[in-house]
Amino acid sequence: MALTGRTALLAALGSLPVGIWEPSWTGILAVNAPLAVACACDFALAAPVRRLRLTRSGDTSVRLGDTADVTLTIANPSRRPLRAHLRDAWPPSSWQPGTEFAASRHEVTVPAGERRRITTRLRPTRRGDRQTDRVTIRSYGPLRLFSRQDTHRIPWSVRVLPPFTSRKHLPSKLARLRELDGRTSVLTRGEGTEFDSLREYVPGDDTRSIDWRATARRTTVAVRTWRPERDRHILLVLDTGRTSAGRVGDAPRLDASMDAALLLAALASRAGDRVGLLAYDRHVRALVQGRTARDMLPSLVNAMASLEPELIETDARGLTATALRTAPRRSLIVLLTTLDSAPVEEGLLPVLPQLTQRHTVLVASVADPHIARMAAARGTIDAVYEAAAAAQARSERLRTAEKLRRHGVTIVDATPDELAPALADAYLALKAAGRL
Repeated sequence: MALTGRTALLAALGSLPVGIWEPSWTGILAVNAPLAVACACDFALAAPVRRLRLTRSGDTSVRLGDTADVTLTIANPSRRPLRAHLRDAWPPSSWQPGTEFAASRHEVTVPAGERRRITTRLRPTRRGDRQTDRVTIRSYGPLRLFSRQDTHRIPWSVRVLPPFTSRKHLPSKLARLRELDGRTSVLTRGEGTEFDSLREYVPGDDTRSIDWRATARRTTVAVRTWRPERDRHILLVLDTGRTSAGRVGDAPRLDASMDAALLLAALASRAGDRVGLLAYDRHVRALVQGRTARDMLPSLVNAMASLEPELIETDARGLTATALRTAPRRSLIVLLTTLDSAPVEEGLLPVLPQLTQRHTVLVASVADPHIARMAAARGTIDAVYEAAAAAQARSERLRTAEKLRRHGVTIVDATPDELAPALADAYLALKAAGRL
């Protein structure tokens, strides 16, 4: 409990002549008894803070970039009205920079025996769980000379989910999927496709699709239509090692990889495929398996919410062994990692045959758009040196990608804004070619 009106009282008494003022409570009461009585009454009329009953309600999850409202209900069981300043404390990353003071502080009045609600609006700047700290309440009397102050702990947590900005590409990718699935006039065939139905031959159809037995039973040439197989297994593998911590633009590479993985997962689930997630560096950081199509995307988003890059080198052998245990059946393994030469040549390449022998492997990597801007720079000596450095970095990246392709790996290398649609296109191309 804090007696904040004491300073105001002493300041008022400090204007009295020094000779008649004694710096003691006895002197104060003798010289200025009316003011002391007023302060005592003001303190007595301030509502007690410890007896207040506080409860929380509101949002428990929010996408990064959106707002979450957390409501605090204050019940005043005393016979005195509550006039108070309140601070609802949350971690600094719960608000945009510079807005914390205004967003976390409230002025509240609760009549005796009643309750009031106040809402704290959060706008988090980072993924993960945001836990409330404490609620500090300072109760004033009617003259605001004295106050009572205390803190309450009312636990609440808001989980900040990945923003999934690439969902804007989902309608166009689903339209392409419907074409592959035989629900429109565009029909394709590949090694892994399933027979769908018979129809009349039209010029331009693949002659290998003609069903000669069906043709012999009718007066027109009949062709088989095909659709990509369903119920394929896809394992999304997120490399959460040190290379995923590198910032590209305003966010770490891991965030761009997660966004691409979510778009692919949403697309694959609509295609009838089964999707799993493995996040790994030297230990399993997240694992999602066996979810239904309805629960799959929420489960992935929830598992990714708390993932953060670890500043350690990824154990490629451990990652490979864990992926093989997680995907015992033939699957499409989508490895979202780096194409930097050292981690790939020393870590991934020696163990890659273990994956490609049993599975179809796709490696997706986040490219730095700043490299393209550096490569186009000219005009000054510094710009020429930057262009040369960018050309060398590109050349090393292309050589690394070519080494992976020799093992039958599909490569997707794109900037953060382009990675998600490029990865979805690569998945559709594999499905159209019957490689799943």
